[in-house]
Amino acid sequence: MTEILWHGRGGQGAFTVARLLGEAYSLKDDAYALAFPSFGPERRGAPMRAFTKLDRKPIGNRSEIKKADFSIFLDDTLFNSQALEELKDGGKILLNTKKKILSPNIIIIDGDSIAEKYLGLPITNTVLLGVLAAVSGVVSVDGIKEAITLSMPQRLREKNIAAVKAAYEEVKV
Repeated sequence: MTEILWHGRGGQGAFTVARLLGEAYSLKDDAYALAFPSFGPERRGAPMRAFTKLDRKPIGNRSEIKKADFSIFLDDTLFNSQALEELKDGGKILLNTKKKILSPNIIIIDGDSIAEKYLGLPITNTVLLGVLAAVSGVVSVDGIKEAITLSMPQRLREKNIAAVKAAYEEVKV
């Protein structure tokens, strides 16, 4: 099973992208996904986490992820050195930040700039989904595009697909 832990703040779309990843993954034959949130008081800006579990067989374990294959931070103010403890052996952190961090386990991207360019807002959820596609192999850009087309309102589709593709290309380079 591939387990992805999303860190964000209320309103940044962490649960939306957790579900979107699950939908993109489950478009394949014999592919199952489970996505769910965890948050305290429901308010915009409050720290929250979301989880996506991906497997080739039905997923019975509905517990929170303790050790992830990928831990993704939509907001770098939520990141600290203890984040590495959330990873399985060989796991990676995907971090939206302008800071330079040199670590073989951390992949950084200036997701805010990409989101501003394509979405007009610093909402980085689909940007980080493009990064995940580039580094993980668990989902393709085409799968993400199809999931966006199936689940997002028409007015948001092309912008988000462009943001996914831009992030994918930036990381692949």
